[in-house]
Amino acid sequence: MKLTTILRRPLITEKTTVLREDGRTLVFQVAVDANKIDIKKAVEQLLGSKVESVRTSFTHGKFKRQGKHIGRRSDWKKAYVKLRDGEKLPDFLQGA
Repeated sequence: MKLTTILRRPLITEKTTVLREDGRTLVFQVAVDANKIDIKKAVEQLLGSKVESVRTSFTHGKFKRQGKHIGRRSDWKKAYVKLRDGEKLPDFLQGA
């Protein structure tokens, strides 16, 4: 798997902003079939920061209706990445 397909995008929500205030935790939407080792390697190579731990969470897609038609959003996975002591956040996530 390519590194850019493992990390889809950083998640910037109210909850992840509170987690990021400690200066060490980042949250990413990742590929569904990526494991913790793949995520750790991708973050270390793309961002240049050493990773202490990775936690993953699988989010199931919601059922949505439009009149009598029912659709379903796709399932997705997110990863909570904790950086080691002394590592700093990447510049593009500093002010967000």
